[in-house]
Amino acid sequence: MKLKHFLPFLLVLVFAFVTGCSDTSTKDAGKQPDTTAESTEKTDLILATTTSTQDSGLLDVLKPDFEEKNNYNLKIIAVGTGQALEMGTRGEADVLLVHAPAAEEEIVKSGDAINRQKVMYNDFILVGPAEDPAKVKGLTVPETLKKITESKASFVSRGDDSGTHKKELELWQKSSLDPKSLGDAYIEAGQGMGATLQIASEKQAYTLTDRATFLAQKKNMPDTEILVEGDESLLNIYHVMQVNNEKHDKVNAAGSKAFVDYMTSEETKKIIKEFGTDEYGEPLFFLFE
Repeated sequence: MKLKHFLPFLLVLVFAFVTGCSDTSTKDAGKQPDTTAESTEKTDLILATTTSTQDSGLLDVLKPDFEEKNNYNLKIIAVGTGQALEMGTRGEADVLLVHAPAAEEEIVKSGDAINRQKVMYNDFILVGPAEDPAKVKGLTVPETLKKITESKASFVSRGDDSGTHKKELELWQKSSLDPKSLGDAYIEAGQGMGATLQIASEKQAYTLTDRATFLAQKKNMPDTEILVEGDESLLNIYHVMQVNNEKHDKVNAAGSKAFVDYMTSEETKKIIKEFGTDEYGEPLFFLFE
């Protein structure tokens, strides 16, 4: 082939080669992962907890603070402690914040939960109508439940296998009394603490509640008062624990540990210690020294 005929052919080959390299480079560039987006993307972390931590307003403060300090979206499922623990045994939650020590110990023994840590405490109280028809104000817990039973006064139970419900049944049992003897006056709400307090207020009934939720809801039920408090049997302890990812492989292990670490950190303890003081004149939860 003569040179003058070969040059146009050579130019076409060079152009095709350069264009092909350019296209490949462009395509490869489009395939590069967006490492920045991946490193900042938040993953979900499921917290199963009791309604008392939600109804008290504490989680409204802790959730944004945790999310600001950690790369997770905290999804809160507020149910009775019994239901929260069941979610843990089924691997349907990553971390638990609950207040039924005996039941918690069982889930740890079964290997469904690990890293159980004390977080805070407050107390249970017996509340009822200001008129106090059963005349229980200032009595001991056994005396109070006996008076309620004898007078057939209305009593509203959570009835939802929550930590509060478990405590209530324990108090009846320790008093050697059967709440079912109240008949229709024993009302099982099957709802959270806030809703149960509202039902008790509407029906002028007695009920057991944690102090934090009562103080947070008090403005909605001015005729309901604290009648029995201070009994050692009314202590209310909260623990946080991870759901065991070795038994439940879908659990967010890193996230659940991050939440336990957060709840037991000095910064979070300070938030808990001060929570409620401005609005109620006293903290709603206390810390273990």
